[in-house]
Amino acid sequence: MIENLRPIEADRLARELDWNLLRTFVVLAHSRSVTEAAERLRLKQPTVSSALKRLEERMGRKLIHRKPGYFQLTEAGTLLLKEAIEIQGAILRLGTLMRDVTDEVRGHVDIAMASHVVCPLFDDTLRTFHERHPAATLSISVSASKEALETVTARRASFAICLVRDRNPKLEYMRLFREYFGLFCGPPHPLFGRSELEKSDLAGQAAVSFVTDRLEDALRPVTLMRADADLEDRVVGTSAHLEEVRRMIIAGLGVGPLPVHVVKRDVRDGLLWQLPPYEGLPEIGVHLVWNPKAKMNRAEKAMLDMLRDKIREVPIEDRTYR
Repeated sequence: MIENLRPIEADRLARELDWNLLRTFVVLAHSRSVTEAAERLRLKQPTVSSALKRLEERMGRKLIHRKPGYFQLTEAGTLLLKEAIEIQGAILRLGTLMRDVTDEVRGHVDIAMASHVVCPLFDDTLRTFHERHPAATLSISVSASKEALETVTARRASFAICLVRDRNPKLEYMRLFREYFGLFCGPPHPLFGRSELEKSDLAGQAAVSFVTDRLEDALRPVTLMRADADLEDRVVGTSAHLEEVRRMIIAGLGVGPLPVHVVKRDVRDGLLWQLPPYEGLPEIGVHLVWNPKAKMNRAEKAMLDMLRDKIREVPIEDRTYR
């Protein structure tokens, strides 16, 4: 039985382990059954079951608990999945690395970005990078900060620009800029346009916010500000994207937090109205995050080096948007 197997020596495992088994396991781990995994892999179910059995024999551990109506990773399976995803990312990038061996800086830079990052220093770096390396290409994928960090960990993105709560020791971090969050409402809201408001005027008002606006997440200071304003505990609308939180606030669903420097024009144009508190606003850091173990192409390395140099050159006071 698999449960009675003993783990084999590391060097022997390195010699004998077949990458295709790991690839199959990653699909299995993200499926609800062997049948579903077989459909996604376009293989027959016995083939996938056999691959799982061989992998368990190689690892000397049971990786998935299976019985009718139950399909769950074991502790060993969870650990293996984390490493297999990193290995998968490294293998997928080999082709790109080989393709980019040339005197001219070529290659693709895939940036995982939190929603609506407004940072002149980053914009200036993009412009300079394109001027120096016109043959390189860029893509920016917008997602929740947690998902952006996961893509960097799995080496599917060159680097991320996002919020950070708990630091992963496998990643490297540099603070790109600081921003301050305030509370806002839209034109349909009863508090819109009212001057001389006190914090107590917000008590019991409905709230909208970000999915990361939780005590255990990256926007903890914003959560505390919202609680201190005694807004209604129930959040009526949430999103991972700043544009959608802004939409719900403007539509009058409730009071919500937004970076003050990002929505300055909306306030000027009469789309948003800032509410108390006006002083002591929560400070949030937005970070540049990369995986030091990732094998980067020349374009990725050039872009990352350029960003890090800019951050070192510009004092944090000049990268703080109030």
